[in-house]
Amino acid sequence: MVKLVQKNKLFEPVNVGYNFLKNRVGVAPMTRTSATPEGLATEQMAEYYASFARGGFGFVITEGTYTDQLYSQCYFNQPGLINEEQAIAWKKVVDTVHEADAAIIVQLEHAGALSQGNRFSSHNLAPSEVQPKGDPLAFYGGVDKFPTPIAATKQDIEQVIQGFVESAIRAKAVGFDGVEIHGANGYLLDQFLTDYTNERSDEYGGSTENRVRLLIEVSSAVRKAVGPNFTVGIRISQAKVNDYIHKWGGGEADAKVIFGGLGQTGLDYIHVTEYKAWKPAFEENEPSLVQLAKRFSGKIVIANGQLEDPLKASEIITDDKADLVTLGKGALANHDWVTKVKEGKLLAEMREDKILRPDATIKNFEIL
Repeated sequence: MVKLVQKNKLFEPVNVGYNFLKNRVGVAPMTRTSATPEGLATEQMAEYYASFARGGFGFVITEGTYTDQLYSQCYFNQPGLINEEQAIAWKKVVDTVHEADAAIIVQLEHAGALSQGNRFSSHNLAPSEVQPKGDPLAFYGGVDKFPTPIAATKQDIEQVIQGFVESAIRAKAVGFDGVEIHGANGYLLDQFLTDYTNERSDEYGGSTENRVRLLIEVSSAVRKAVGPNFTVGIRISQAKVNDYIHKWGGGEADAKVIFGGLGQTGLDYIHVTEYKAWKPAFEENEPSLVQLAKRFSGKIVIANGQLEDPLKASEIITDDKADLVTLGKGALANHDWVTKVKEGKLLAEMREDKILRPDATIKNFEIL
């Protein structure tokens, strides 16, 4: 392995909102389903997240965390932030990561039509009554097909926004360094943004300006609720867990509307995830989605997507295409990725047919 010099921009500190991060490498949000059935974070989760901090990562973004006791839960044994008991359980995780010298941001998620394990409701909520493409994820307990969801009323939309707001307030109260609004990967906010899952004829449907409206309203409401001294970001993608090849129909014009609108909400960062972060967003020789996010939002941009190669990660930051990077599979295979890269040590590879079993013994980090 080529050792990256200490002065490499990848390892430089950076301010993201209210947070001073010791480097620009973070852990991407990844579903673990290792909370209790009641949605409580556990000691196992505290050790799991802290292990990345001990391995040199500057920040960690948690798995998606549900936001209300109506329709938001996506999987059984998913953590939540819907009440004080769940918030207090998260505090142990937060404190353990801080003790290991990293920041921790909680990702707030509403599953919408892609819920496959909600202990509160037998129905799924979506912008429209459109059955999702693809199949539920079997690894997380999914069976059969996704059911056709119910269409959200205006009251439902207000409750969705309130769920994000109240969860963000709880996150701030227990010491999280920030929240990330999950607007990607086919979940509820992305369902509003996506043309074929949003057949609404009101102000939340039709044009791209209307379809991005809920993402903007959630972002603005969360920022207002938590105040200026707390980091707020959003995750955006084109692809979905149930539709990997989706692209925005309007191409770069859509990107301008989406990122431009989000850039006016008071967000501190936009976390862009693509299969390969550096690839053109739409056509060959065009900018990547990461570059378009920076161009149109004016915000700090985090890049995610096949960046476990240190040279790729370094290049996307050095060329000012992104400001920070997050790693998924590369972090699972190397909880000490940052330390290894700094020291020029060989990185373990993550086999495509293997994943980290959620109930693995955390101290051994079994990759199975």
